[in-house]
Amino acid sequence: MEDRISGHTGLMALIGSPVGHSGSPAMYNYSFKKLGLDYVYVALDVKEDGVKDAINAFRLFNMRGGNVTMPDKTEAAKYMDELSPAAKIIGAINTIVNDNGKLTGHITDGVGFVNNLKDHGIDIRGKKICVAGGGGAATAIQVQCALDGVREITIFNKKDAFFERTLATADKIRAAVPGIVVNVYDIDDTAKMTEEIKDSDIFVNATIVGMKPNLDNLSVVKDLSAFRPGLVVADAVYNPEETKMLREAKEAGCITVGGKGMLLWQGVEAFKLFTGEDMPVEEVKERFFS
Repeated sequence: MEDRISGHTGLMALIGSPVGHSGSPAMYNYSFKKLGLDYVYVALDVKEDGVKDAINAFRLFNMRGGNVTMPDKTEAAKYMDELSPAAKIIGAINTIVNDNGKLTGHITDGVGFVNNLKDHGIDIRGKKICVAGGGGAATAIQVQCALDGVREITIFNKKDAFFERTLATADKIRAAVPGIVVNVYDIDDTAKMTEEIKDSDIFVNATIVGMKPNLDNLSVVKDLSAFRPGLVVADAVYNPEETKMLREAKEAGCITVGGKGMLLWQGVEAFKLFTGEDMPVEEVKERFFS
């Protein structure tokens, strides 16, 4: 590392808390070195109350860009000069690009999901997609799929204090993409969920159900009759790589897509936004995602 850091080396960073487990520094620094780009990327533990100062530091240190993870995504969006179309709808960011002091906030999670499907030969245009979840990742997936041409989205979320937020997201999607059909239902309505999955081309789990360490042998899909050959079943969960839901879907003949690729492709998109270059995806896959 030291042999490529000079007085001209540009700084990029991930902010959030905690960040010590993040694989982003290794992935980005490997890619910078591979392409001969004079940047270095670090992870900085920044809680919500420090976000404003951290964003000011992006300007002060003339940082080309960086990433934002939980719990800072919504707070960081407040200090951007401009937001991408998806970030504007969602009200949160995970990527910052600095163009001579002008900060633009992007959300690449949804792009990562769509491009992960593309990497598996799946085109979402004109399809009906059913999404379980109304949190950050789920919202990013819903919004990006809408912007990229799905014809219909069905959202299932817990009917709790955050249910109104999911309804508001649906309204924003309809306003941004005229003609799209968006419906929201209670995730505990198993019969409705089964009916909607059967009527969909793609089903996505974007909840934390099935994620380590809270496995408990759980799946968000309670009625396995919802699965059928040809249905695409994707999981935003990447640890474990194959969740109980994906195993059950595979046994039913579904086309399954794990969440690890979404993590890769959201980073690929951010890298392009920072540098204008294509990340060496195949090498990164082999080194960090195999």
